[in-house]
Amino acid sequence: MKLSIPSDQKETLFRPLREANLAFQKIYPGDRTERQPVHTLYGGANLFKADAAQKMGQRALEIFETYAPDFLTFGKVFGLEGALALTESARSASEILSEYQSLDASEKKKHPARLSIEVYEKVKAKLRREAIEDYRIDFEDGYGNRSNEEEDETAVFCARELAKGMSEKSLPPFIGIRIKPFTEEMKDRGLRTLDLFITALVAETGGELPENFVVMLPKVTIPEQAATLADCFDLLEKNLGLPNGVLKMEMMVETTQSIMSAAGTNPLWQLVKAARGRCIAMHFGTYDYTASAGITARYQEMDHPVCDFAHHMTKVALAHTGIWLSDGATNTMPIGPHRGDDLTVEQLRENREVVHRAWKKGYDHIRHSLWNGYYQGWDLNPAQFPMRYTAVFAFFLESYDEAVERLKTFVEKAARATLIGDVFDDAATGQGLLNFFLKALNSGAISEEDVLKTGLTMEEIHSRSFKKILEGRKKTA
Repeated sequence: MKLSIPSDQKETLFRPLREANLAFQKIYPGDRTERQPVHTLYGGANLFKADAAQKMGQRALEIFETYAPDFLTFGKVFGLEGALALTESARSASEILSEYQSLDASEKKKHPARLSIEVYEKVKAKLRREAIEDYRIDFEDGYGNRSNEEEDETAVFCARELAKGMSEKSLPPFIGIRIKPFTEEMKDRGLRTLDLFITALVAETGGELPENFVVMLPKVTIPEQAATLADCFDLLEKNLGLPNGVLKMEMMVETTQSIMSAAGTNPLWQLVKAARGRCIAMHFGTYDYTASAGITARYQEMDHPVCDFAHHMTKVALAHTGIWLSDGATNTMPIGPHRGDDLTVEQLRENREVVHRAWKKGYDHIRHSLWNGYYQGWDLNPAQFPMRYTAVFAFFLESYDEAVERLKTFVEKAARATLIGDVFDDAATGQGLLNFFLKALNSGAISEEDVLKTGLTMEEIHSRSFKKILEGRKKTA
């Protein structure tokens, strides 16, 4: 049948729509494909040295092996699935492990020790291989207000140590600095530290920056603060001969004004837009934000409802823009009250109880973040690394088998419907399942081999799009 709208009229009709669609896609390109760290360690700039990550990783492993000497103790501390049944038996960890290792793959899946053993081994291997994924040299809260002379000296010293770490290949995969905020009171100090640090670093390295280097701007409340930092980056790159756009920033959501502006709107996208393409992530500051919301110190926790509100508002504002989101930190440290080599049995018990209690609290907070769709968070001490990786690995591994079967079945069903011309209207569920494997793979909880059990290829997985997977299979069918 003849169409009533000729081609030239259709082109005129679609022209403004095409422009609007392309503008929308530019703002919402989807999630980035690069690896996102699962945590960021904040350490005072006065403590940073080239080998800091290695030494703290070793310390984290020592703490882990001291307070979780076997998978049985480990599973009980974190309340992992099946751990209660194991601790009620009279058998030792070595006896249970020996039994588990003698089983075939299908029998291991049913064994109550499976999750505790698998997560325990993964956490231990992670602490040995790469205990710190991301490190932020902190010139703000973790450093405090010191004399200008002292901060000047620290900025130059840290830059030289960072250059040394680059040379010795002792740095974590992601690293950066946090400067003081661009408030009216602190803007001069923030800029001076940034200038001294970048200038000294470039002088030491001959113009090179570490991989995945970023500058954190805290307490951002208005777009002009982000825009000014972007202008600073322009000047530093020009004056130091750095490539255009090489300097990237993160911003911190730490005040209620970051979530709701005086105009009654969420300003987060305007903050990102003001950074002119240089902002890569937004980090949540738990304790500043809860204080800003009037929450008293006793109740300033990561899982407080005011934090959930801020998290959801941030998600809604920045979802699909490619901006990484990170939650904050648990400030209850898993550090025993008694120090020294000659501790009594009672003191050792007290230390163990304090560490285990703090681990479980932090683990629950991190699980709450993961449940809210925040796959990165802060750590403040090496003693927190075990709870971080335990929470992340357990979160994905306990759902892995079910997710494999669901995705495999879902792809087959969707592909079949597409091939015979049926309408398949549940692609969002397929995308949700695909996202599970993308996040699990990124975190290190599973390997590429584990992903291939879904029946997808790595090329399909890395497309990050369930719709593209179906379209590709339709073409090759």
